[in-house]
Amino acid sequence: MKLKLLFALVFCLPVLFPSLKTSGQSFSKPAYYSAMASENAEEINNLLSSVKAAAIAEKDAYEGALMMKKASFLKTAKEKLSTFRSGRSKLENAIAKDKDNLEYRFLRLIIQENAPKALKYKNEISEDSQLLKTHYKTLPSYLQQVIADYSKTSKVLKLS
Repeated sequence: MKLKLLFALVFCLPVLFPSLKTSGQSFSKPAYYSAMASENAEEINNLLSSVKAAAIAEKDAYEGALMMKKASFLKTAKEKLSTFRSGRSKLENAIAKDKDNLEYRFLRLIIQENAPKALKYKNEISEDSQLLKTHYKTLPSYLQQVIADYSKTSKVLKLS
């Protein structure tokens, strides 16, 4: 099932996503969501470097979510926790600045649904899931597709 999602993200969505060019770096939303769906540490690290160098409005949210995803690949518990907390701070700050940004809420939902219980980062799953369901039809088509693909394997986000 993850392969189907990855296939959809990598090969079907580029038409729906605009690529954003930044000072010598390019940022691609399909590449971003492909990395978020993968279990490839190198892909996460490469994209994290691109996001850090990009001049995009969503930088903190994207970087924060990637850092939390990256934490699962690190060796020591101290590194994992530190990286996760740094990423969480970036994502939560981005959400605090733009509470109505449903893409940020989607990123938080992805992380919270897959985060270990020990991290105690699951408080907003229901709220974010409900917001995404309620406003799904108002979202840009690329984000609708990403959410629809994710909902196929999600336990908390089911689109009717």
